[in-house]
Amino acid sequence: MANRESLRAFQSRLAGRLQAARSTGVSASWLAVEAGDARYLFPLGHAGEIFPWTHPAPVPYTQPWFLGVANLRGGLYGVVQWSTFATGGRSAVAVTEAPGAQSRLVALNELLEVNCALQVDRLIGLRGVEAFTDATAPDAEALGWMGHAYFDAEGVRWQEVNLQALSQQPEFLGIGAA
Repeated sequence: MANRESLRAFQSRLAGRLQAARSTGVSASWLAVEAGDARYLFPLGHAGEIFPWTHPAPVPYTQPWFLGVANLRGGLYGVVQWSTFATGGRSAVAVTEAPGAQSRLVALNELLEVNCALQVDRLIGLRGVEAFTDATAPDAEALGWMGHAYFDAEGVRWQEVNLQALSQQPEFLGIGAA
């Protein structure tokens, strides 16, 4: 019973915040996350539900960045360690290290038709274009899922990730070990 009341309270607070955002004209474009030594921006339209860290069941003979599969709210999701995948396997965090208390799983939107969740080290919040002072377009050598790089007032680089393009990349879909 307490869980049901807690869920209702949460839904009520969320509805209030959404209404306040609409009335004040706040426009958040991205979910800002930290993974490894980098910061990333996931478009809100491509990101799905956010889950607390859940230990996935390991799957043999897969890429080092594929942590396994997890049951998230009754659905089976492949779990990708984002910091390792995004750096091509050169993450500062070892794949074998247990994620910290702030780690979360960010599911891809169900409209992308890929049951996958990205393990990130920390959620930072929502960001809009107004949070950044400069942007650069991806260069010719950039991976297909990389969007613009944005820079905030402190000069910190934020990499935009096109989750829709990512969900169609053969490198991302090919979890089998070579």
